[in-house]
Amino acid sequence: MADDDHTAGPGRDDRPGPAGLLDRSALAVDVLPAARRLLGCVLEADTPDGTVAVRLVEVEAYRGRDDPASHCYRGRTPRNAVMFGPPGHLYVYFVYGMHFCANVSCLPDGEPGAVLLRAGELLTDPGVARERRPTARRDADLARGPARLAALLGLRREDDGTDVTDPGSRVRLRVGTPLGPDLVRSGPRVGVAAAAELPWRYWVDGSPAVSPYRAGTRRRRSA
Repeated sequence: MADDDHTAGPGRDDRPGPAGLLDRSALAVDVLPAARRLLGCVLEADTPDGTVAVRLVEVEAYRGRDDPASHCYRGRTPRNAVMFGPPGHLYVYFVYGMHFCANVSCLPDGEPGAVLLRAGELLTDPGVARERRPTARRDADLARGPARLAALLGLRREDDGTDVTDPGSRVRLRVGTPLGPDLVRSGPRVGVAAAAELPWRYWVDGSPAVSPYRAGTRRRRSA
């Protein structure tokens, strides 16, 4: 497997696209710099209750055929096709028969990989968010964990394949304030047993919305 390389490499473009959205080229890179680039970005979704937006504060990178914790480790299927590109699309899947989780595809078109969106800090009306997540004990818990984040934004199977770089999409990804290296931490991914030693989870230091670390006890592919 490749080293934990924090450089973006050729093709990265940090300039915002239309309507301040993240440019697709910023995600046409390896999963590790793509994951770091997503921290601080704003994910927003139009819901029946109004627009809900969060600042991404925790993500996990999943590469592809060289990452046994990845959904696309064994090749392309109808389920994981979005992970094979093009970059900048939502890969949404159902887990444990209860929850949806969302990823953003990255790497050049045809190369499998995605970044799991693990947690966000609410940026929009707390009243709307509370209507959508009434069981949350505090604001920091509204999108703390991938299932809660997806529930808050109303992400479901029909959102699989959504282009988050398109201003006409229901779900959009906006450029956020860049984070300095002193604010970004990395460590093992949550709940995976395969390739559990890889420090491919990234989070914003000090954010109360970051989910607690939990080691995997069995093989579980999360993205």
